[in-house]
Amino acid sequence: MREFWCLSQLNQEQTAMMNSSTRITRSEVVDLCETIFAENPDLPAFGARVLGLYLCVRLTLTYLRHNLPQELLAELYGVSQATASRVITAYTPLIAQALEISVPTVEDLDPTVQLIVDGTLLQCWSWAEHPELYSGKHRTTGLNVQVACTLTGHLAWVSDPHDGRVHDTEALRRCGLLDVPPADLPEGASPPRHIGDKGYIGLGMITPKKKPANLPLHPDDKAYNITVNQVRYKIERVIANIKTWRVLHTGYKRPLETFKTTIGLPGVFRTVLVCVSGCLR
Repeated sequence: MREFWCLSQLNQEQTAMMNSSTRITRSEVVDLCETIFAENPDLPAFGARVLGLYLCVRLTLTYLRHNLPQELLAELYGVSQATASRVITAYTPLIAQALEISVPTVEDLDPTVQLIVDGTLLQCWSWAEHPELYSGKHRTTGLNVQVACTLTGHLAWVSDPHDGRVHDTEALRRCGLLDVPPADLPEGASPPRHIGDKGYIGLGMITPKKKPANLPLHPDDKAYNITVNQVRYKIERVIANIKTWRVLHTGYKRPLETFKTTIGLPGVFRTVLVCVSGCLR
């Protein structure tokens, strides 16, 4: 049965090419396949029969990493475009399910740890019947997600997606990161003041100071802003690293009804969060 899904016919050159294209090694994909097969012994017949589980997972990871056209993926893997499309649809949630245990929620975060927070837009095609996806800030359509990292620059958490028109302040309020129950804190302790950009002013976070209207910024405030930004840049690097998974950066190309489930934490973001955090590699 192991040969059925591992499909070991790949030569060394093909394996090296696939490792470099996804930045996930063959052994790590095999481990992921074992988890998927243990949880889902009745695999989708079309993918398992044509490619085997190993290549179905690898094809899906390649799509998520590069957001390639399905016609090109089909040619790379020697299948039809329809098969490539069905494999991506079927195996993205299977991968996400296998990695679910490794992805922290707000409840899993240490309520005493200070984090750096920022929002980012995951772009998609513009659908005229869905104006709520349009972000005035970014002047394009997509979903707003909130990202948090530690002070050392390690990815800690990603929120569920919100419509692109939702401001970062409102998106952060909705996700519950700032709502720390007093019972979860040591006696007499206050919740940590997380660090963010000027978009989070008013939430009690540490943010740069705004320039007063028609007045220059005071030198002390300039020095303060420099200090805050010297810490805050780490979240920018984390988000840039996340978006090396190009499906989160170059525009979602599949049907809208699959967007939130694929890009949200039930889908690709669970895969990305695990990979970027180093749990998978």
